[in-house]
Amino acid sequence: MPKIVDHDERRRDVLTAASKVIVRDGIDAATTRAIAKEAGLSNGVLSHYFSDKDEILLSALRASHRRIRERLTAKVTGLTGVAALREVLLDNLPLDDERNEETRLEVSFWSRSLAAEELAEVQRAEVGELREAVHGLLEQARAAGEVRADADLDDAAEHLLALVDGLSVHLLLYPGRLDRARAERLMLASLDGLMAQ
Repeated sequence: MPKIVDHDERRRDVLTAASKVIVRDGIDAATTRAIAKEAGLSNGVLSHYFSDKDEILLSALRASHRRIRERLTAKVTGLTGVAALREVLLDNLPLDDERNEETRLEVSFWSRSLAAEELAEVQRAEVGELREAVHGLLEQARAAGEVRADADLDDAAEHLLALVDGLSVHLLLYPGRLDRARAERLMLASLDGLMAQ
């Protein structure tokens, strides 16, 4: 009797393997051969599920974004304004092992996105969604009297997102200089600077 293959599960296995290779060895090492080996499959099997390496990489990035979005949605359910904004900002920092791996994966795509327009479009769309969420929560917080009335919310959103990116990269590259507790404190101090007195 022929073995029944769950094709969706097989695709997820390939994407998980791709993410592991990227996080562990870097995006340049994520060849189809390395991904297939990590997934315990032959190189030829990958071609049944993905047209090429770029599709695997793009799909792995989208899968990571989907998991992050689902986790974040659960975290902010029932929260509004500054409380929700704190969760959004802190969830985007690599403050635990899971988010450290997600951040490594994300940052690995940055240089590649400069030369691959399709990857750049995915990155821009995701950051656009995050910026819209941050800006919306800032507006909500200001309406509730939590954020200063004179705060420029466009500038505040850009500042907070730039701080997320900067702290994330520094946590990855300079762990001896910046630890997770300090990164969290710096993020929250920046948010506190927007608060109404």
